[in-house]
Amino acid sequence: MYVDSHCHLDRINIEKLNTSLAGLVDAAVERGVHKMLCVSIDLEQFEQMATSVAPFSQVYLSAGVHPLHVDEQPYDEQRLRQAVSRNRVVAIGETGLDYYYSKDHIEAQHESFAGHLRLAGELGLPVIVHTRDAREDTLKLIDQYGNPESAGVLHCFTESKEMAMAALEMNYMISFSGIITFKNAEELREVVRAVPLDKLLIETDSPYLAPVPYRGKQNQPAYVVEVAQCVADLKGVSVEEVAEVTQNNFNRLFSRAQG
Repeated sequence: MYVDSHCHLDRINIEKLNTSLAGLVDAAVERGVHKMLCVSIDLEQFEQMATSVAPFSQVYLSAGVHPLHVDEQPYDEQRLRQAVSRNRVVAIGETGLDYYYSKDHIEAQHESFAGHLRLAGELGLPVIVHTRDAREDTLKLIDQYGNPESAGVLHCFTESKEMAMAALEMNYMISFSGIITFKNAEELREVVRAVPLDKLLIETDSPYLAPVPYRGKQNQPAYVVEVAQCVADLKGVSVEEVAEVTQNNFNRLFSRAQG
């Protein structure tokens, strides 16, 4: 029984895959994926996303604004509160910092990230954190504004082992995607080996970053099994153990998704 802890079902081009949203969910369930967390990156599209996945009991939601969207969607606490109050929302995010493309909107990113962290702490919800080329500032803001009790996860982790260890000290989990299966990702595989299994999550980040042997195709929750197998190989344990422990980790972090 696998869990895809981070996907964007609303961003998958289902027509190109010649299927439907129900077909995607069914394909995941057939491979043993019984829970999926559909993650918001845009509050403008949140209601549409929530409505589209509402028929599927396997799918949970988060609410938040991606750091690369903060220029057109500055932090709006009232709007975020409203979204978080919707049924099946189990987390706030994704939020965070991304300096990869530009540092033009750093102030807006900081304001938005801090706001998401504060509200999550107040509500006792975990935070889904996107971080790219912003290691020091990400950890600093989590330390300053985050709630270590409800904590969160650094998703689709691609940063250093040192950053991962620092996040673990803050009670955060680390989530790995299909990137760990890529040929040139040996440094990241070393991070997988270093992160304790009971602090680790697996994800697809669908429709992006499909794992080997699907690289180059649209990603989907069914492919989280390949991520789990790679973790198992790196840890020297069975894929069944990875599935069980990461499922327990997911339920512990996203406590609203239990049941």
